[in-house]
Amino acid sequence: MGIELKNITKRFGDTLALNNINLNFDQPKIYGLLGNNGAGKTTMLNIISNRIFPDSGEVIVDDEQALDNDCALNKIFMLSEKNLYPDGMKVERAFEEAANFYQNFQMDQALEMAKQFGLKTRKKINTLSTGYTSIFKLIVALNVNTPYLLLDEPVLGLDAQHRDLFYKLLLEKYANNPQTIIISTHLIAEVASLIEHTIIIREGKILRDMPSEELLSGGYTISGPASLVNEYIIGKQVITQNTLGGLKTACIAGQPDPVPLPENLELGKLNLQDYFIQLMNKEDSDHE
Repeated sequence: MGIELKNITKRFGDTLALNNINLNFDQPKIYGLLGNNGAGKTTMLNIISNRIFPDSGEVIVDDEQALDNDCALNKIFMLSEKNLYPDGMKVERAFEEAANFYQNFQMDQALEMAKQFGLKTRKKINTLSTGYTSIFKLIVALNVNTPYLLLDEPVLGLDAQHRDLFYKLLLEKYANNPQTIIISTHLIAEVASLIEHTIIIREGKILRDMPSEELLSGGYTISGPASLVNEYIIGKQVITQNTLGGLKTACIAGQPDPVPLPENLELGKLNLQDYFIQLMNKEDSDHE
């Protein structure tokens, strides 16, 4: 069961957007789909949701071919930058249309979320700001209750307060109604704590596909007075390093030395954003 991509390839002219992709999205789990601009993330999600078609390969949803299969596709909801509702439609009417199409749509919760976000449901969709257009689409996505939820740059245009509220509501929904959620975003630091399984894609190829905890076990951080950190990292593979005043933090590949740390130095876990940057930098250098 789940969503399976088998040998998916897609070209746009001379651009190879996806190159023989094989992936499994088991349920329930929160996946992070990470990659630079043009990596193929949106193309992949559009193919899963049947918005575009692969040149070769197939998508399987719960052991059924997804192509032109309403039964399989009704299990998937994709949130994207595009607004698929008529611009002149009011928010409240759009909620009603969603409820008509998705039998498990939770209208009461959608209206409650609108209050939490300060979204006025009597407004027309085309009069909403960029941020509130995103909020409207997020509320729909959080309440359709399909087994598979695809979120492509879900917090586009949201301020920090509303992004934080969305992440909290997403976790609440996931805890109460477990489902397979795929989040594609550039805001890696913000979603890192949500992601259970990380997929990293670059130029149409999968570079990493593994549980986030396992992925990040290959490095660590060291922080403390800059002079002590500089001494500690000599001869080590430094991923990134940041200095603020007299304090410094370095992200290091590998495992820490099996000896007591010098006094005033602190050991920490590698974070997902630093890992992603390190991997992209390595790929850049390998292709020079």
